[in-house]
Amino acid sequence: MSTNTFFWGLGRRKTSVARVRLFPGLSGFICNGKPISEYIANSDWEMHAEEPLKLTDTADKVRIVARCDGGGKSGQAGALRLGVSRALVACDPNLKAALGGAGMLARDDRMVERKKCGLKGARKRPQFSKR
Repeated sequence: MSTNTFFWGLGRRKTSVARVRLFPGLSGFICNGKPISEYIANSDWEMHAEEPLKLTDTADKVRIVARCDGGGKSGQAGALRLGVSRALVACDPNLKAALGGAGMLARDDRMVERKKCGLKGARKRPQFSKR
């Protein structure tokens, strides 16, 4: 394959979106123009984003170039995880069983519950006074 061949993967988590391009034959993980360790700067979230590569032993065989928008670093790491998983499956469909079995192809659809009027947050109520 030439270096211009790449595979797409789109990941979403909370309000974050990660558009991932996977280039076979190279190595590295770039997010928004910076290395992943420099961009996320949290080892737990970095491990979370790189988990699909470690599970499939492809960390040194593919180059990931991603663009993340919205949300915070935690949500972006979750979006990267899904985007990388989808790009790996697009590159090699045989990896679908391993990634799917580990739950990396499932979209985590949990969102922050909205604040309601008359309440202090989504559910916390003002203190009740009987008299």
